[in-house]
Amino acid sequence: MMKTMQILISNEKNKTWDFISLVSMAIIFSFLSCPCLSDPRITEASLYCGIGKPPAKVSLVPTFVREMESIAQGVNTSQWATHFDNSTNGLPMYGLAQCHQDLSHMDCLLCYAASRTRLPRCLPSVSARIYLDGCFLRYDNYSFYNESTDAVRDSFNCSAISAPLDGSTSRSKFVAEVGFVIGNATRAATVKNGSGFGVAAGDGVYALAQCWKTVSAEGCRACLQKASTAAKKCAPKREGRSMNAGCYLRYSTEKFYNDEAEAEKRSTSRRRGIIIAIVLAAAAFLMLSLFGAYAAYAKMIKIKAARRNMGQSSFCFNKSSLSFKYETLEKATDYFSPSKKIGQGGAGSVYKGTLPNGKTVAVKRLIYNTRQWVDEFFNEVNLISGMQHKNLVKLLGCSIEGPESLLVYEYVPNRSLDQFLFEKNKVQILNWKQKFNIIVGTAEGLAYLHGGSQLRIIHRDIKSSNVLLDENLTPKIADFGLVRCFGADKTHLSTGIAGTLGYMAPEYLVRGQLTEKADVYSFGVLVLEIVCGRRNCAFTQDSGSLLQTIWMLYKSDKLAEAVDCMKGDIPAKEVANVLQIGLLCTQASASFRPSMTAVVSMLTNREKEIPAPNQPPFLNASALNPTSSTRSYSSQSLVSNAVTRVEASYTSSEISSSNSSVGQTRI
Repeated sequence: MMKTMQILISNEKNKTWDFISLVSMAIIFSFLSCPCLSDPRITEASLYCGIGKPPAKVSLVPTFVREMESIAQGVNTSQWATHFDNSTNGLPMYGLAQCHQDLSHMDCLLCYAASRTRLPRCLPSVSARIYLDGCFLRYDNYSFYNESTDAVRDSFNCSAISAPLDGSTSRSKFVAEVGFVIGNATRAATVKNGSGFGVAAGDGVYALAQCWKTVSAEGCRACLQKASTAAKKCAPKREGRSMNAGCYLRYSTEKFYNDEAEAEKRSTSRRRGIIIAIVLAAAAFLMLSLFGAYAAYAKMIKIKAARRNMGQSSFCFNKSSLSFKYETLEKATDYFSPSKKIGQGGAGSVYKGTLPNGKTVAVKRLIYNTRQWVDEFFNEVNLISGMQHKNLVKLLGCSIEGPESLLVYEYVPNRSLDQFLFEKNKVQILNWKQKFNIIVGTAEGLAYLHGGSQLRIIHRDIKSSNVLLDENLTPKIADFGLVRCFGADKTHLSTGIAGTLGYMAPEYLVRGQLTEKADVYSFGVLVLEIVCGRRNCAFTQDSGSLLQTIWMLYKSDKLAEAVDCMKGDIPAKEVANVLQIGLLCTQASASFRPSMTAVVSMLTNREKEIPAPNQPPFLNASALNPTSSTRSYSSQSLVSNAVTRVEASYTSSEISSSNSSVGQTRI
């Protein structure tokens, strides 16, 4: 079905290009004529999710969607908006969004879209608020508009890096300068008949203060006074932010805001670009009118064909065994009762449910639901449902016709591996045989994904919480929300980084280069965690990461010391071999890592020789010397740089998706 859709879409694009090319050129030219000073400032400063939940059988999702759509209209008009909705069984929802006054109209829309995309993480909480560096978004179940401060939820944060101080700038001088610019910014925001917004610059320090439009002048003054006291505590750090109920305050050693001159320059450039675009578009329209009749006729024919094909595909899906009615799954989970909730992930919550035929299933309630995303989601359902292996969680089907999309999986009673490894109050302590079987089963499941079927599947998020255990402790790889299917010649991902820090291969983390060897690296980290009973942490300074610890024990021929406390006899040689295989999988160079098929062979064939591994990433020779002053840098700085790149990639990817969702639904 998806192949038919892709071919249809491709043909549509090819045949309509001549029709839109002139208009597109006009628009592109207008943008090229405008010097872009855009920065929507979508870095997340703070996210707070309330603890209150709606009553049983009450869903906040439809109300949230309506609330955000109404607020989006106000933001588009005046860069701030409030809205009240009371249509969900008497459960009210009050909303507020506001951009900082120095943002352009387009930057404001981008910032709101980013905050709107991230806030659904808090659902089904009845209250939530998110502060980005350029805007604010909040919903709650009471009228909070006049609140200026909140003793419980007001917060501030400071950057981890201190400001660079030279001979001419002492610590005390920098602290005084921070206080000076914060004071000027808050005074500018609270002057009589002021707008509640102010910026200020000093000797290498810049500050911005913004109160919400719903707060009174006195409330703005009280809010910024509290925010100033908190932000000053960050000095001599490079940056400090205060996030209160009624205002936002930030200082930085980098100029991050737009002053009036820049805003005027941007406005003038945009007006000039619009005039050019109008003139060119008018000329293009005159030319296009000659082909209008033919284009309209051709487009009508294609639309009819597309509707016919889509209708047939939708009918086939609705009649297939993969389709579940939303009402059936809603009743199966007791209307998504909190008592039925068994897990929470980045993409949604998981509930235990019982179908009318008595079968127990796991229902994943997803928070995204745009038309484009539903198409991709349906493609993914078709993809994963074809994966049949004893070490993969079976996808039973989905529902896409209700207010939210749902996935239905087989129910795995013992939940995830991390609860057996890392929980303080472990239900069961695994012995060596059980751990070894879990390692082998996970390896076999990954080998199947990488080449055991007609598709080549890269999971991208192998970790202990994504390995479930059935009643016999048989491992089953779960959470295919990040899977990608590639042809043999496609090895570079261009749509952003996804995964979990500590498990991500260095070439994927830094360059976005994605092959099966990224899963091999994650599996290697997982092996070390299973054997040692300790999480891998990439940011430990005292004892180093788990990778570093195992490598040092391997070099000193003391791998037996890494074994976690386990029941029964522990075969030291076998444990050492498994740890050595884990180090082979986590080598810095992807080309040196074995395939998962080779890993399975090494684990199951006791006579097979295990090669000596090379050094893992984020280490150098000085890291092995405890007295070396560069030890912290070698394992820390590379990770820090990589994390910065990941955040940049994520932000870029999210802007792309967010930009397309302004005024739309993305739950």
